[in-house]
Amino acid sequence: MEKFIDNLPAMDLMRSEKMTFVQLIIPVESAHRAISYLGELGLLQFRDLNADKSPFQRTFVNQVKRCAEMSRKLRFFRDQISKAGLLSSVHPVLQLDVELEELEIQLAEHEHELIEMNSNSDRLQHSYNELLEFKIVLQKASGFLVSSNSRAVPEERELDENVYSNDDYGDSVSLLEQDIRPGPSDQSGLSFVSGIICKSKALRFERMLFRATRGNMLFNQASADEQIMDPLSTEMVEKTVFVVFFSGLQAKTKILKICEAFGANCYPVPEDITKQRQITREVSSRLAELEATLDAGIRHRNKALTSVGFHLGKWMNMVRREKAVYDTLNMLNFDVTKKCLVGEGWCPIFAKTKIQEALQRATFDSNSQVGIIFHVTDAIESPPTYFRTNRFTSAFQEIVDAYGVARYQEANPAVYTCITFPFLFAVMFGDWGHGICLLLGALILIARESKLSAQKLGSFMEMLFGGRYVLLLMSLFSIYCGLIYNEFFSVPFHIFGGSAYKCRDTACSEAYTIGLIKYRDPYPFGVDPSWRGSRSELPFLNSLKMKMSILLGVAQMNLGILLSYFNARFFSSSIDIRYQFVPQVIFLNSLFGYLSLLIVIKWCTGSQADLYHVMIYMFLSPTDDLGENELFWGQRPLQIILLLLALIAVPWMLFPKPFILKKLHTERFQGRAYGMLGTSEMDLDVEPDSARQHHEEFNFSEVFVHQMIHSIEFVLGAVSNTASYLRLWALSLAHSELSTVFYEKVLLLAWGYDNFVIRLIGLAVFAFATAFILLMMETLSAFLHALRLHWVEYQNKFYYGDGYKFKPFSFASITEDED
Repeated sequence: MEKFIDNLPAMDLMRSEKMTFVQLIIPVESAHRAISYLGELGLLQFRDLNADKSPFQRTFVNQVKRCAEMSRKLRFFRDQISKAGLLSSVHPVLQLDVELEELEIQLAEHEHELIEMNSNSDRLQHSYNELLEFKIVLQKASGFLVSSNSRAVPEERELDENVYSNDDYGDSVSLLEQDIRPGPSDQSGLSFVSGIICKSKALRFERMLFRATRGNMLFNQASADEQIMDPLSTEMVEKTVFVVFFSGLQAKTKILKICEAFGANCYPVPEDITKQRQITREVSSRLAELEATLDAGIRHRNKALTSVGFHLGKWMNMVRREKAVYDTLNMLNFDVTKKCLVGEGWCPIFAKTKIQEALQRATFDSNSQVGIIFHVTDAIESPPTYFRTNRFTSAFQEIVDAYGVARYQEANPAVYTCITFPFLFAVMFGDWGHGICLLLGALILIARESKLSAQKLGSFMEMLFGGRYVLLLMSLFSIYCGLIYNEFFSVPFHIFGGSAYKCRDTACSEAYTIGLIKYRDPYPFGVDPSWRGSRSELPFLNSLKMKMSILLGVAQMNLGILLSYFNARFFSSSIDIRYQFVPQVIFLNSLFGYLSLLIVIKWCTGSQADLYHVMIYMFLSPTDDLGENELFWGQRPLQIILLLLALIAVPWMLFPKPFILKKLHTERFQGRAYGMLGTSEMDLDVEPDSARQHHEEFNFSEVFVHQMIHSIEFVLGAVSNTASYLRLWALSLAHSELSTVFYEKVLLLAWGYDNFVIRLIGLAVFAFATAFILLMMETLSAFLHALRLHWVEYQNKFYYGDGYKFKPFSFASITEDED
C-alpha cells in the first residue's frame, strides 16, 4: 500500500512549490538593471536586510523621493486631463525610451508651463466674471437710478467721474479694488452704492443694512436673468443686483463693511444715462476680447494636455517601475568594499535557471566586468508558500487563503474544495430553475472575461467577476441537485418518466388523506414528483435530506482525517500516524461511521428501525436487546466493540504522543546539557537563532496541555461537527419552502384572477422575490454556510494554515494605488 502511494504522480496544487533561500552579490553598476530584469521575471521574493532602518536612512532614499515627486506631477497631469474632459490615450504612441533624468526634466517643464497657463486662465476668468457682473449691474441699476432722479438734488447725487476718465480703466486695476466714491455733496446729500450678491444672502443682507443704518436707507433689488460664476468660488450661482440709497459718510462706511462681510461685489454706476451707455459698450467690447482670449488659452492648454496624454500611461508605468526598483534596492545591503550590493530572498526551485539567465543578461547589458554571484544558502525561518494557480483554481485558492495561508508543503485543501465547495452549496440551493439563472449569469461573466478584466470594476462586481468559475460550478451542481430534488422553481416535473404512484380511485379524493398506492418500479432518477403535495411530503423529504447531510458530513470529515495521514507521511512523522491519525479514524467511524452504515442499511432494506433509539441506547445500555430496531444479525456485539474502541481511542490520542516526544528529545540531546568549557551567557547571546534553539529545554507540560486541548477538541468536535452538517438539510428545506410559498401564494394566487393587471402584478412580485430573495440572499446564505463547513468542519482535521504567502518582486503586481 505504501509503495502504491509513493508511486502516485505528484499533484501540482496538492503541495506548495519547493522553495530555496538564495543570496545575490551584485556589482553596483549592474544592480539597477539586474533588479529590473528580476521584476519582469517576478519569481524572487527579497528579504529586507534593512528592517531596522527608517525609510529616510536607506541608501537610495533620494531616488525614491524623485520618483515620488514625478508620480505627483503625473497625477497632476492626469487630474488636469480629466478636468478638461479629455481622454488620455489608451494605446500610447511609439516613442523612443527616455532616461529617468530626461523624463524628470520634461515633466518639470510641462508642469511649469501648465501651472503658468492655469494661472493666466484664472486671472482672465476672474476679470471676465467681474466685467460680466458689472454689465448686469449697469443694466439692472439704471432703472432704479432713473426712478430716483425726481427726488434727489443733482449736485448731491453725482458720482466722481474720475473712475471712468481713464481709457485703460479696465486694464489698470481690478474692478473690486476700485473705491466707490459718491460725488461731492454735503452731509445732507443723498448717495448710493450698487453691486451684486448671492440670492441666498440677499434677505439677511437687507436686514443687516436696515439695522446698521437704523432704517435710514432705501434698498432696491432685482434678480439677475442668468446664473453667474462667482469670481471667488468659481461656482455657478443665482445672484441679485442691489442699489442702496443712503445719506452721510458714516452710513457709507458701514454699508461698505457689510458688503465686504457678506461677499457682495460693489461696482460704480454713473447716474448719467449717456455715460451708462458708454461704459456698457466699453464693458461689452472688453468682454468679447476676454472671451476670445480665454477660448484661445483653453485651446492652447488642451493641445498641451493632449500631447502629454499621449505618453501619460507609458510615463506613469515607467515611474512606478523605477520607484519599485529603488524600493527593492533599499532592501539590499552594501558589502564592506561598498562596491557590491548583497541581497537575500526566496525563489521556487524551478525558477533558479530563469533567475540565473536574467542575472547573466543584466551583467552583459550593463557592460559590467564582474558577474553577479547567485548561490543557494540556508535559512532559519520557514519558506513562504507558493501555489501555481490558473484562472479556474485561483478563486478556490483565495477561499482557502482567506482562512489562513497553508504552511510550507502542507496538503492544500483547495484541491478538493474545487468540487466539494460548489457541491455542498448546491445541496442547500438545489433547484434546477434557479441553477439555470445562476448559470446564465456565470456564462455572461465568462464570455465577457477579456473585456471585464481590462476594466476597473467596483468592489462587488470585482468580487463577482473573480469568482466567475466558482459561480459556474455552483450553478451546474445546483442544476444536478435540483434534478435529484425534482424542483424547478419549486415545481416538480415528470422528466425521467411517469410516477410510481397512482390514486386509489378515478376521483383521486383520498390523495391527501389516506395517500397514493405504488403500482410500478420506483422513479428512475431523483424524487418522485408525486411526493409533491402529498400528506407525507415533508416527513419524507426531511428524513431524506437529514440522513443525506450526515452521510456527506461524515464522508468529508473522513477525507480531512485522511489528508492528515498524507501530511504525516510527507513530513515523515510516524508518531502523528500512530497516535493521532489512527485513533481519530477509529473514534469518528466507531460512532458516526456506524450511524452512516445504519442509514445506508435502512435505506436498502426499508426497515422501520428508529435510529435515534439505536444511537442513544448504544451509550446508555449497550447490552440490552435491540428488538424491532435491530437492522442486521450481530448488531449488538458490534455496537459493544465499537463503543469500546471509541473509549480506547480517547486516551490513545491523549497520552502516548507527549511521552514519546519527551523520550525522543532526551535521547537526542543526551549528554549535551553541559556546555563546552569557556561557554558563557554572553557567548549564547551572540549565537544565531538556529544554534540557540538547541539549548532550549523540552517543556513537557506545554506539550501535554496542547495535546489534551487537541484531543478534547476532536472528541467534542466529532459530535458538534456532525450536527453542524445538518445545516445542509435545514437550508435546503428553507430554500424549497420559500420557493413554494412564492409560487403558490403569489404567482398561482394572482393567476386565479381573470384580470390582466393583477396577473401582471403577481408575475412582477414573483420575479422580484425570485431575483432578490432566492437568487441573491439565498445564494449568499448558502455560500456562507458552505464556507463555514469547509473552514471549520473540514479544514480543522488537518490544516494548520499558519504559513505566509510568497510575494515576489514583480512589475505585474504593481498597481496604481502604489503611487
